[in-house]
Amino acid sequence: MKKILAIALALCMVFSIGAVSAFADDDITLDVIICQYGPNTQEWFLGKGMNGTNFVDKFEAENPGIKLNLEVVSWNDVYTVVDTRIAAGQAPDILNIDVFANYANEGLLEPVSQWCPEELFNDFFPSFIDQSVIDDTVWAVPDLASARALFYNVDMFEEVGIEVPTTWAELEDAAQAIIDFYDGEVYPWGIDMTTDEGQAAFAYYTWGNGGGFVDADGNWAVNSAENVEAIEYAIGLINKGFTNPSPATQTRYDLQDMFAAGKLAMVIAPNQLPTYVADKGGSINLATANIPANEGKSSSSVGVMDRVMAFKDESAPDQAKRDEAIGKFAQFFYNPENYVGWVSMEGFLPAVNSAVGALVEADPSFGAWLDVLGGCQFYPTAKAEWDQVKQGVIAAEQNALTGASVQAELDALQAALVG
Repeated sequence: MKKILAIALALCMVFSIGAVSAFADDDITLDVIICQYGPNTQEWFLGKGMNGTNFVDKFEAENPGIKLNLEVVSWNDVYTVVDTRIAAGQAPDILNIDVFANYANEGLLEPVSQWCPEELFNDFFPSFIDQSVIDDTVWAVPDLASARALFYNVDMFEEVGIEVPTTWAELEDAAQAIIDFYDGEVYPWGIDMTTDEGQAAFAYYTWGNGGGFVDADGNWAVNSAENVEAIEYAIGLINKGFTNPSPATQTRYDLQDMFAAGKLAMVIAPNQLPTYVADKGGSINLATANIPANEGKSSSSVGVMDRVMAFKDESAPDQAKRDEAIGKFAQFFYNPENYVGWVSMEGFLPAVNSAVGALVEADPSFGAWLDVLGGCQFYPTAKAEWDQVKQGVIAAEQNALTGASVQAELDALQAALVG
């Protein structure tokens, strides 16, 4: 009867029931929430996407005594689902999501040192681990990664007879040449300053001018001279007609659609763009390059990662056993035998060194992206004010598009942060 009730409850909650063996009194059950990355996520974790089996069934078969209640939740719903469960005192044991700082600051998370085996911890790219540190404590580990680079239409560049730009001045020269050759039928450069990716635009230009969201000491510095110059340069590209016509409303996906259709010569996009173009029926000859930077400054890619974290459960009868179970989940997930299939299936980049060789062997193009990962910079998401900054820089950009002073906009944001 206990087994029947457990199975019925799991089905009602849309959780996987895992193996069909009876629950023992000392079994550990972990509630897990995974975000929906694409059409393959549900199938991989709960269907037949792992060569005829799934993550839950395979994990439970290899880890007797640990059961998984695993749910795949869409990105549109996951924040509400998690907040609702926290409010009801039913936080998941393991969560895959992008944010972590609020959970850590509210004392809801277990430090990674409590559950992550040392060998696995040392396998993560250090620059990624650094993004989940508050007060010298690591609160989450990276799930997977993506990075941004400049994609350009090779055939267009050959037809126009220009080289790929590496500096801002070269970018303007290339844009003018494209405008002249195609008589305005092709947009040279894509910019997304929408509420979807406006913070990325801020990063591309400010990092490419030696600026950024914070200074060398990690303090907010959104109104630095480098930042003002950078955003004024980006607005100038728009005003000169070198970009897509509506940066405040045309998202990254709109730009990718234009690029796939041969209407946009250059776009900054993640490593999944070739797959995106192919899915759209595009057959363009594309290649990648570093994002142009101002003269004398270094190019920098935007690194994007999501996280895996463990919530506290003060009611657990055996905390050490629970932490060990969470660690086994992590070891199983990041085992290259499992992890490589997951990362490559959804078109992402790995967060652990052990997966690198297998991915490059399967797809040599991964090699170039792994080099990009080494030079990534990240949004300062560990700082409590990040949401305010994200919205603030987008608002500043959009106001500048209608004629507002970049300096005044960023000064006002900085004052709100430090005042």
